[in-house]
Amino acid sequence: MAKPQKGAIDNRHYDVIVAPHITEKATLLSEQNAVVFKVAKTASKPEIKAAVEAIFDVTVKGVNTIVQKGKTKRWKGAPYFRSDMKKAIVTLAEGQSIDVTEGAK
Repeated sequence: MAKPQKGAIDNRHYDVIVAPHITEKATLLSEQNAVVFKVAKTASKPEIKAAVEAIFDVTVKGVNTIVQKGKTKRWKGAPYFRSDMKKAIVTLAEGQSIDVTEGAK
């Protein structure tokens, strides 16, 4: 029986972190050593912390979450609804950084 590789990433971590959230505010937060991710609606703070630490190999100091409610919009006169989105602001330890443009390992 083969031993599990050290630092193997569980596939469930990729279900927690959906995508990086790149906006002007998120870019300004990077100066304070924080990164913003879109996460699964059911993800908890410990799950988000474990996923970021496993995928990006960094030390997470804190996780704050925000649920952004979907808005009602109109397109060609017909109303539609944007879906709800959960975001996580992940604060990293000093000296740690994540370059969201290069992708995950």
